[in-house]
Amino acid sequence: MDIIPLVDRIGEPSAAALFGLITGVIFGIAAQRSGFCLRASVVEFAKGRLGNRMAIWLLAFSTALVWVQVAELSGLMRAADARMMAVPGSVSGAIVGGLMFGAGMVLARGCSGRLLVLAATGNLRSIVSGLVFAVVAQMSLQGWLAPLRDWIAALWITPGGSNIDLVSMLRLPRETGVVIGLILALVALWLARRNRVGLKVLVMASGVGFAVAVGWALTFALSQVAFEPVQVESATFTGPSANTLMFFLTASPVLEFDIGLVPGVFLGAFLAAAWGRDLKWQGFDGAGTMRQALFGAALMGMGGMLAGGCAIGAGVTGGSIFVGTAWLALFCMWVGGMATSRLLDHRGAMAQPA
Repeated sequence: MDIIPLVDRIGEPSAAALFGLITGVIFGIAAQRSGFCLRASVVEFAKGRLGNRMAIWLLAFSTALVWVQVAELSGLMRAADARMMAVPGSVSGAIVGGLMFGAGMVLARGCSGRLLVLAATGNLRSIVSGLVFAVVAQMSLQGWLAPLRDWIAALWITPGGSNIDLVSMLRLPRETGVVIGLILALVALWLARRNRVGLKVLVMASGVGFAVAVGWALTFALSQVAFEPVQVESATFTGPSANTLMFFLTASPVLEFDIGLVPGVFLGAFLAAAWGRDLKWQGFDGAGTMRQALFGAALMGMGGMLAGGCAIGAGVTGGSIFVGTAWLALFCMWVGGMATSRLLDHRGAMAQPA
């Protein structure tokens, strides 16, 4: 794709923000209409069920794998240029951060991406939790929590000055990613049929994965024509949430992909909710629920920074290019989420009167 005329006309920073906006709008529409949510899938699995939530998440994940790997084989994307692949990864951060994020998303009743989508529909709980998430993420990046994050992250770093490419490490052909994605897509479609998930929902779930591929392709294309270094990246919400918060708080804001992504998701989700008549004000059920949600949001803020991304950034975006620490972080998010879900169920059962 020839983006040179666009870049020449609006400039590289504006082009990066525009590409983030496009990626975000696609993601927001698809996530809102499909109900895509890792937390819901983890809770469902923890209860011993393989229902519609698992089918939706697995289809989005597999679609991202297929689209991104096809883009790689077609020359529209080069995973080695992605920042999360080109820099050393933190194994200790993926483990500790993944567990923290998994627990936090269950407590907050949604991962960071899901909170942003729900906030666009009028969910006040998600708005407040999302703000806490963004503040703690910024504190973990450059604030009071940064030394603790650096210490944990430095405990175990990937060797060689870069992250682990699982396909290369296992000496598998590059087509392996497409094959794995197609197999997972077939499993997702089987689950969807068994749970009677509608075609429109399946299409929108696929749209989540497609948005991830769009982000990768657009930022890679920009990196090939830009004079200044451009990060090759896609949908993620830990760093972008912190950056977007600071964008509106600083006197000299800088345009970049992140600054378009977060508003794009909000806009896309809002338009989708308005179209589907899903806009409505919602709040906390009580003080206990509020404490739990805010604590979960704080865990996600710190955990996402340690893990190198959120449930979307590490779990889908990083997973789609087979970043080793991203797959490890996703696994730990599942473990942390399932353990927290079962703990909450146990506490709920103990609180029931005999």
